[in-house]
Amino acid sequence: MNLKLQWDTKSFDALSNQELYELLRLRNEVFIVEQNCIFPDLDGKDQKCYHLRGMENGNLMAYSRIVPPGISYEYPSIGRILVSPLGRGKMFGIELMEQSITKLEEIYGEAIIRIGAQLYLKRFYESFGFVQSGEIYDEDGIDHIEMTRKNTFVE
Repeated sequence: MNLKLQWDTKSFDALSNQELYELLRLRNEVFIVEQNCIFPDLDGKDQKCYHLRGMENGNLMAYSRIVPPGISYEYPSIGRILVSPLGRGKMFGIELMEQSITKLEEIYGEAIIRIGAQLYLKRFYESFGFVQSGEIYDEDGIDHIEMTRKNTFVE
């Protein structure tokens, strides 16, 4: 079943306390508890980023962090990409990536996007035009790769 989410994008300062709590709670649930990975999710980047939220009936179902150029990489980036366990199997991940790419390009107008992807999701990101641009590396006990997407209209 493919349901559409309601999307919004906010700067850190525009998030309400409740919105910030919900996105940090979901990031904790997915990246720390579910993946059994103890790492510092609060990395000092959130304040500089835009936060894309996919909502269903008032519940946060999908999220990504749109990172400005010069923070994680030379180019703008999409990070902390996740779908709530309650939203899996509904194609929300595809919708999330489409929305993330569109919003990043609206904000930064950049031709190149770089991400640090969990290795097992390589094919998923390739379906959005990302290609591997680095060797496999370990980040907090999980294999990752850098991937880059170039706008097809730019040479």
